[in-house]
Amino acid sequence: MIAAVRRLLPYLLRYRRQFLIGLACVAVTTGVSLTSPWVLQHAVDDLYAGVTQHKLIVYSAILLGIALTGATFRFLMRRIIIGVSRQIEYDLRNDFFARLQLFPLSYFQARRTGDLMSRATNDLNAVRMTVGPAIMYSANTIILFVAAIALMISIDLRLTLVALIPLPFVSIAVRYFGAAIHKRFERIQAQLSDLSAVTQEALSGVRVVRAYRQEAAEMERFGRANREYLERNRRLVRLQGFFYPSMSLFLGLGSLLVLWLGSREVIAGRLTVGGFVAFNAYMLMLSWPMIAFGWVTNMVQRGLASWKRMLEVLDAVPDIADPAPGRLVVLPQVTGAIEFRDLTFAYGGRQVLEHVSARIAPGQTVALVGPTGSGKSTLISLLPRLFDPPPGTVFIDGVDVRDLSLAQLRRAIGFVPQEAFLFSESIADNIAFGIGGAKAADPERIQWAAGVARLDKDVEGFPNGLETMVGERGITLSGGQKQRAAIARALLTDPRILVLDDALSAVDTYTEEEILARLRGVMRERTSIIVSHRVSTVREADLILVLEYGRVIERGSHDELVRLDGFYAELYRKQLLEEELAAS
Repeated sequence: MIAAVRRLLPYLLRYRRQFLIGLACVAVTTGVSLTSPWVLQHAVDDLYAGVTQHKLIVYSAILLGIALTGATFRFLMRRIIIGVSRQIEYDLRNDFFARLQLFPLSYFQARRTGDLMSRATNDLNAVRMTVGPAIMYSANTIILFVAAIALMISIDLRLTLVALIPLPFVSIAVRYFGAAIHKRFERIQAQLSDLSAVTQEALSGVRVVRAYRQEAAEMERFGRANREYLERNRRLVRLQGFFYPSMSLFLGLGSLLVLWLGSREVIAGRLTVGGFVAFNAYMLMLSWPMIAFGWVTNMVQRGLASWKRMLEVLDAVPDIADPAPGRLVVLPQVTGAIEFRDLTFAYGGRQVLEHVSARIAPGQTVALVGPTGSGKSTLISLLPRLFDPPPGTVFIDGVDVRDLSLAQLRRAIGFVPQEAFLFSESIADNIAFGIGGAKAADPERIQWAAGVARLDKDVEGFPNGLETMVGERGITLSGGQKQRAAIARALLTDPRILVLDDALSAVDTYTEEEILARLRGVMRERTSIIVSHRVSTVREADLILVLEYGRVIERGSHDELVRLDGFYAELYRKQLLEEELAAS
């Protein structure tokens, strides 16, 4: 826990000036509030001697002035300290999101999106409460407690000692309940992450849920997670239900003892009525620090539990990162020469690629063909280091990709994955995503990229053309339209290496031929790698690599592989037969 608090300190120290001003306002607010019982003491004793209109006006004016001054500084302390906590929340959210951007694909494959979202929202809010209200009320509680005790001692030492009798019991309650609250809140936040994940999955997969009529099953799954979340919260509420009343009980017993002994002191003449009134006022003031102490303890325990969950992300070391400065190589210009050198790669304990070697010259078009699970997508994912290849196995322009900065490496590669992902923006913004959005792009270039991807004809039928919003994950577009938008996005970045991972699988053969015809001119200017199951897509490639079980079993041009009469030739004959049957 101490280590977790240390990790939070830099965020607090960044705003130390504002915190100091805010804490000064807390001190002034507390000091002003402490003068009220003192004024009340003199007022009661003075009025006891004789009530006059002048005295009433004077004491009323003083108490009103104290209230207005206290209200002013109370407003300032809340505005400054709570405002700083919002600024720290802003910094933490930025750092948390920036950290997520550093992690490789495998990190997100092993974690649920809903869990990460819960940490970025609910846990972050709990941390903000710790660095804002908890600090403010802690300072207020400590100052008020110490000062009130000192003033109570100045009125009557013995009565003060009696009033402090409940303190040991309060400390024991806070220690016990604080630890229990921390553990239970950790369980609540973990369950909230599961609940968020279930919700996110159900919304993202709404098409599948509807298609298989599983609305009732999803509602039941959500209901189970929600019931568990409710039960864990109830367990915490039950604990808090014992916590706060126990604090009030101990304080009530102390007040009862003070009332009994204090009245005897007044009757005996050892304490004035005004002094007794002031003492009870300070005693009443002490009840808030006692209750606030429990409330702040609860808040801090929640915040620390959430901060520990956030640190699991913030302190995680990305598996894929830029090379050390001594190894970093900066290419003046990427030409697009690619080499796979005896590449063997395992993922999740399973060997996916085995002794793959190939050389691709700048400007050459290479196709990867093979059955599902043969390692085609894995091979091209190693190129931009979406997964990290073993050292000395993947090269660009003769340099190991592990020795290039991720920025230069990925800037040189236009990557179109199998599943095209579109953001909830306009079509133009999605196409221009790689260069900062439509506002940063030349509209003519966006039109050109859409035309090459053969998206222009579809766009003409949309209500707002390229400015048409596509909905979350591009849900308003067909699969083929999403793929073409993704191709246009890759082309607009003008990459030296263009990678198409089965990027035409959702378009019909006629549209595919149109796109390939338009792409040929573009692909001549850059190195291109095409992954496809269709022979019609790859037959014009300069080199075709056929993979099976992670090995290159055939290589050559289309004509050479047909003459070889192996896997590729068999695939070619099957697809020719399918086309003939479809035509008849």
